[in-house]
Amino acid sequence: MSPGGAGCSAGLLLTVGWLLLAGFQSSCGTNVTAIQEPPLVHEAHEEDTGDNNESEGDNNEGPLPDNEEAGPNKTIVKEVEFGMCTVTCGVGVREVILTNGCPGGESKCIVRVEECRGPADCGWGKPISESLESVRLACVHTSPVNRYKYMWKLLRADQQPVILANDSAILDVQRDIHPLAFQCDTIDNSEMVASIKFTVYTSNELQMRRSSRPDTDAVLVFVLTIGVIICVFVIFVLIFIIINWAAVKAFWGAKASTTEIHSELSSMRYKDSTSLDQSPAEIHGHEDDALSEWNE
Repeated sequence: MSPGGAGCSAGLLLTVGWLLLAGFQSSCGTNVTAIQEPPLVHEAHEEDTGDNNESEGDNNEGPLPDNEEAGPNKTIVKEVEFGMCTVTCGVGVREVILTNGCPGGESKCIVRVEECRGPADCGWGKPISESLESVRLACVHTSPVNRYKYMWKLLRADQQPVILANDSAILDVQRDIHPLAFQCDTIDNSEMVASIKFTVYTSNELQMRRSSRPDTDAVLVFVLTIGVIICVFVIFVLIFIIINWAAVKAFWGAKASTTEIHSELSSMRYKDSTSLDQSPAEIHGHEDDALSEWNE
């Protein structure tokens, strides 16, 4: 073999050796990378798991404040009932009563007072004050008085009523020589909510009505007083009998025995008087019968 061919083969071998060494290093690096990748993946998985746990913790911690706030702000079912209206006609007020959810654990509490309405026609009313000279009349209303509009009318037989200039809730009328009739309409938002009529008598008619009116108040007070006195007396008697029941029983027993003795004495006296009333012939006949029986 020539020297040139030997040099070429040596260079070729050297090149192949370097290529094999480079391939070996690259394979070792790949293996190291493959060996080290799982821990990195595991750490990444742990980080993801930690993040998920933190997010889940955040999600779990989120509703807790809501639950804590839901306790004090718990919805309470409130039950409401309405009281009786203060009037049977026109406008009045009534109480709104809460029967569940009252503060302080009370069974009932008044929430508010609201307006209530009945039939508009209130018929014939009575004056709020009157004397022999004048009369004061009042329309049906609630507080505040200026909430409503009032229309006063002077009623006339077989004629249209006369609308008066007074638009207040109170009307002062001087008595006339003839009886007068007035009507007041209470209006709320162009709607008549109450209407009441009054009769204003003359002075003479008023005096006659007062004199002919029976004094029922005095009689009623007298009857109630007597009834109360009788009830108190009966109660005291019953209490006395209950407390002294033994003495009462002994008293009634002695009285009953005395009555029996008197009845027995009366019967004995009756028998004696009957025997004395018999005739001597009857007595002699009885003696003969007795002697004949003895002789036999």
